[in-house]
Amino acid sequence: MSLDDRASTLLTTLVHQYIAQGTPVGSQALMANSGLSISSATVRNVMAELEQLGLIASPHTSAGRIPTPAGYRFFVDAMMTANAFTTSDETDLSTHDLSSFSADTPARMANQAAQTLSQLSHFAGIIATPKRSQVFGQIDFLQLSPARILVVMVTPEGDVQNRLLQLEQAYTPSQLNHAANYLNSHFAGKTFEHIRAQLANELAHLQNDVNLLMQQAVARTTESSMDEDALIVKGERHLLDVSEFANNMERLRHTFDMFDEKTRLLQLLEHTRTAGGIQVFIGGESEVLPYDGVSLICAPYAVNNQIVGTLGVIGPSRMAYEKVIPMVDVTAKLLSRAMQNFS
Repeated sequence: MSLDDRASTLLTTLVHQYIAQGTPVGSQALMANSGLSISSATVRNVMAELEQLGLIASPHTSAGRIPTPAGYRFFVDAMMTANAFTTSDETDLSTHDLSSFSADTPARMANQAAQTLSQLSHFAGIIATPKRSQVFGQIDFLQLSPARILVVMVTPEGDVQNRLLQLEQAYTPSQLNHAANYLNSHFAGKTFEHIRAQLANELAHLQNDVNLLMQQAVARTTESSMDEDALIVKGERHLLDVSEFANNMERLRHTFDMFDEKTRLLQLLEHTRTAGGIQVFIGGESEVLPYDGVSLICAPYAVNNQIVGTLGVIGPSRMAYEKVIPMVDVTAKLLSRAMQNFS
């Protein structure tokens, strides 16, 4: 959508004012803050035009105006085109908690990144981690009770997966040790698909009960976490302190349902992963993010110039985009740099 300079300036001023104050913006405030030498009548006429275009709206209880999702979209696109950010220097953020990306596994580092985004933005930080390894590393069995076994599986990348196995029969410590030793000695570096086929078809010489234990352990580990991207959400309770959520229980419920369901978020993050670069989704403007008043800012991160995941911030549409956008961008760059240690 194209606007003349005067309309663009007034819309930008209105969005800035609304983000800062959270109350509808009237013509007098626009005159005082836009820097334009125009009359109040002209301001009212331009605002009426912007309202007809669907860029602003007038709440029933106020004579002022607020941005619509389309108004936020115009504002964000114009800002990103002009690169009008309050900070885009990596050094400004790398001195904060971002410098603490020092975890010993990619999974822990991803958790740190999501937590850092939440702490810096005071919204929810999210990250889609790379697809789990399809290659077996090492396994161990810890007996919690005669028929309850904790399966501890370590991927070649060093990620640890813990899964509880509830069995119909009891196993002795000797049998558990035998099963773990057999898997580790015969299948290290093999794909889970290969392991499942071998256990099902080529291990008749093993004791049936131990063979069954190994099949169940491999199946339980792979079905839960090895075949899908993992979504990490940190700091979602920050949203309870945001008036746009605290005062709108339906919006809050939709957002927390999205965190629980995860499918839609993973689809959004996958879109960013394939599109590349910073992406801003503004709720209510399309079916991509249909929940009004919610926005997602995200960016992909890479290892050896290969995109492996996506991170971002979810918060209210009334957020300081000029601060959060570079925050997400820099975090993605710094995480990409830190992930090189695991490549």
